[in-house]
Amino acid sequence: MKKELDYFSIEGGLGWNQRWFSDRWMYFGGCAAVTACDLSIYLARTKRITELYPYDADNLTREDYLAFSKTMKGYLGPRWTGIDTLELYSSGLRMYWQDVGASSLTLVEVDGTMPWMDAGELIRKRIDSGIIVPFLLLRHKNQALKDYHWHWFSLAGYEERQGELYVKAVTYGSFRWLDFRELWATGHQRKGGFIQVHT
Repeated sequence: MKKELDYFSIEGGLGWNQRWFSDRWMYFGGCAAVTACDLSIYLARTKRITELYPYDADNLTREDYLAFSKTMKGYLGPRWTGIDTLELYSSGLRMYWQDVGASSLTLVEVDGTMPWMDAGELIRKRIDSGIIVPFLLLRHKNQALKDYHWHWFSLAGYEERQGELYVKAVTYGSFRWLDFRELWATGHQRKGGFIQVHT
């Protein structure tokens, strides 16, 4: 079974590419704001919650996204330790949504200590409902995932392969299929997790 959401593109990239920022702080530490911007745009496009994005969600441009990211930076701006907890992310995004009049949306934090099969089922349900999933990975024992260390990215699909769950991770304007059981088993005591969004 395979499910992929219709993620938007900007100038050939899947979602926003963090490396397009000229702002040094956002270039190196803007991943939380990027996933929040992408999520808001996605919901404006697919769920028609138009107040989430102040520009034309059906005609995305780099210039509009940059302007939007400056707004989101006020809620989820980079900091020395990063947006390194689910609570920090939720509180910032919730405040932005309340300020633009979308307070009916709810955010549910799922900590990385949950059993992987239960966590995977929650991700499948969110994607089946047509909503991308913001995901936080802190550290991981597998150096093949070093590009995702201390990083927020979006999950926009899943596939079941011979009993294993793979997730479509979107970041830096591209995507990669990751083995979810391996992704979840970071090998570190301090965990990340993900955010469930309910409309």
